[in-house]
This record gives sequence, C-alpha cells and structure tokens, in this order.
Amino acid sequence: MTDEAARRDYAHDRLPYANFCAREGRLAGVLPRLVVRPGTRTELAEIVKFAFENKVQIIPFGNGSGVLGGAIPISREMTIDLRRLDRILSFDAEDAMVTVEAGMNGAAFEHALNEKGYTCGHYPQSMEISTVGGWVACRGGGQASSRYGKIEDIVIGLSAVMPDGSPLVVRPVPRRAAGPSVADILIGGEGGFGIVDTVTLRIYRKPEIESGVTLAFPTLAAALDCAREIMQTEIRPQIARIYDEAESSERMEGLSGFDDHPILAIYAFCGQAPLAGAEEEMALAIARRHGAIIADNEPYRHWKKNRFFVYSQVWQAKGYYNDTIEIAARWSVLPSLYEAIRAKVKEIYPSTYFGAHWSHIYPEGACQYMTMRLPPMPSGEAMRIHARLWECAETLALDYGGTISHHHGVGIFRNAWLERELGGGLKLLQSLKAAIDPDNLMNPGKVGMKAPDGAVSVPHG
Repeated sequence: MTDEAARRDYAHDRLPYANFCAREGRLAGVLPRLVVRPGTRTELAEIVKFAFENKVQIIPFGNGSGVLGGAIPISREMTIDLRRLDRILSFDAEDAMVTVEAGMNGAAFEHALNEKGYTCGHYPQSMEISTVGGWVACRGGGQASSRYGKIEDIVIGLSAVMPDGSPLVVRPVPRRAAGPSVADILIGGEGGFGIVDTVTLRIYRKPEIESGVTLAFPTLAAALDCAREIMQTEIRPQIARIYDEAESSERMEGLSGFDDHPILAIYAFCGQAPLAGAEEEMALAIARRHGAIIADNEPYRHWKKNRFFVYSQVWQAKGYYNDTIEIAARWSVLPSLYEAIRAKVKEIYPSTYFGAHWSHIYPEGACQYMTMRLPPMPSGEAMRIHARLWECAETLALDYGGTISHHHGVGIFRNAWLERELGGGLKLLQSLKAAIDPDNLMNPGKVGMKAPDGAVSVPHG
C-alpha cells in the first residue's frame, strides 16, 4: 500500500504522546514509505531479504496496540503488517502446547483454545486489539500473570526471520541448558533483532471453576503485606488487584462497608474445584489477619465485565492528557516508592490525577501500574508537564532499585532510561544488533538501539 490515507493508519500505535499530537493534526513520527502485508511466512522472508539486499529499513506491525511508540516510523521505514499470518498451525494436547502464527488476534486465539477446553493463560487488557506476536515482541504480561507468568514464561519455542531473511528456529522443549537463551533476544526485542513469525506456547486446561472475591483493607500497607504473604505462601491466585485510595474510591462509589476500610482489592482463584477452593480459603484467612473484610462483590463483577476495555481513548476524546506507566519493584521498597512518586507528581502539577494499582504480584514484589491525567489545557504546557511526570516515575523507579517497565516494553519512549536500567547490558545488546543487523534496518531507534541518520526525534517521556 502506497497511498497516503492507508499509510497514515500505520504511522502510529497507541502511544499517548502520539495521540496528543494527532489531536493537533500532526504526527509524532513520519509516514511509512509503504506498507506490505505478507500472506505467508515465505512471503515475509522474501520481503525481509529484499529489504536487506536493498538497505530498506523495516518495522513489523501487529495491531498497533503498543503504547510506547515501537511501531512509529521515524525514518520512512517500510511497515510490514503481519495480520494475515493468523493461523493456528498445530495443537498438541498430549504435550500441552500450541503453535500459532504471530499475526493472529489475541482474543481469536484464546477463543479457539477455549473451544478445545484449554487456555494459554495470557489475558492482557489489550486482548481484543493485540496479536500473539505483539505479546512476544513487547514481553507482555496478562491479567493472570500471578498464576501463569508473563509471556516469557509461556513461550517455549518460536521461529523468526532474521535481518538477512534467513530463518531462526527455537524448538519447543520443556527446558534446556544449551547455552544462553536465543529466544530471549526476540522476546522483548520489539522487532529490532528479527521478526517473530510463529510462536509455540504452553497451554493449560480451562479452569473447572473461577471464583472472585472483593476485599476491603484498612490501609494500603495492610493490602500489600497481604498480597506478599499470599504469594510467599505459594498460593497462586488467577487475579490479584490492589488499588490505592484514589482508584479504590472510584470503584466503591455507592457501596457500603468501605468507610473505615478504604483500600479495595479483588482476587480470583481458579482450577479444579478442590484446589481452587483450598487456595481461596487460605488466602481469605491471610487477608483477615491483615484486617480485611469481605465486601460487596460488585467491584469484581464490574472489573470482569470490562476487563478488556481500553479507557485511554475516552479521556483523549474529552481533551485530557491521560497516560499510564507500569514499573515493578520488590515488596520492601514498594510502599515508599509509591509515596515518593505520588508526592513528586503532586509537586510537579497539583491538579494531576494520580492513581495506582498492583495487578501483577509475585513472591519477590509486584508491578505498580500508575495512571496520570492532566486536565484540558494548552498543548505546549501539557507536553512539558507530561515529560516531567514520566521523568519522575522512571527515575524514582530506578532510584528505589526497581525496573522502568513491567510489561509495556520500551519502544521509543523509554530509550532515555535504558542505559541506567541495563548498565553494561545495553552495550552488549547494541553489539549484538550491529553483528546481525549491520545496516541497522530492523526497527531502528527502538529499545535503546541507534536511530538512523536524519531520523525524526520523538521526545521521550
């Protein structure tokens, strides 16, 4: 596709900064020079080989659901739309695995598994607007990560087209100790080291039961301590979501019983009935020791009904400047990290809406998912404040020993903090990139890699 209208659809993903620019009628980056849509993996390999031989920069495109600008062209790259690669290639119940092409829609993929009585356990909020390959490229995390893990825990094999068009195959096996993980260069590589074209994932029997419960805690510290103890007791909830007071109040409106328990949490347990029931009983006993009460279950029901709804576009349409930032840290620092970011945000701009929740919990710590929203105001002022909010969150995450990203990836918007995040590891990745992609053709300028000469600069957070 070469006409401007078609190419404009591929000039952005869901990066909020790009949406702010679009509201003013401009692009955050540039239009791709053209868009190609391979229908087979052979065609994909031929396209990549052509690009390599003719030194054409390329960007793989799943469904544009990323929120950090990983799919935004900055140097008139050719965009490769992978959505025609949308088939399940094999389903293996005996070995509990499935192989799927990278362009398959996430919701369609999960529905196909459900019809066979299985699930892959990966349910991102973007489920209905993302692709399986996108999950892998961004090292994504789903809402049930506390039970099934993030995507890197679910992938057991893959194939990819390397920068010169040659194939790379990582065979699916239970575990291996045959040197460093080659797959991990591609899981989270955002198309900069190769284009994943098939993925083999673990699958799990669809749970016999799912049981959700709404809890109210007296303090945030109590709710976080409870979550830590649940995970360290080796209970594995399907869903765990703890909300700060700002996000709790929105979800408790009109409900009774929360006056002296202002912190909301929802949990869900699943699996075979006896096991799920035992896990729920043990978790509730822990929650009670931390001062929780069982509350009206409407917040859980509302969350489950709307779990895949993307709210950012609603605020965008109203003229607000809405963004989300997800970081992760150890339990021992999470409360102080949260308070430090909240205080700094209010110092930067007192009228900023700031709310947070912890929705991916592990024995060692959790993801802190923050929403920051500025009211309608002149664009120039909003952009300056927005940049300071990002700087605040990412810098403090690193100051407290956390990570700048839990599951959204890096894209272009987090490049500024990647050297501090990875240390000498960034130079290692850059050296690997130079070795396998010497002309810097595959999604250049993303995930801390060098931008092409003359590339458009997309301001970081």
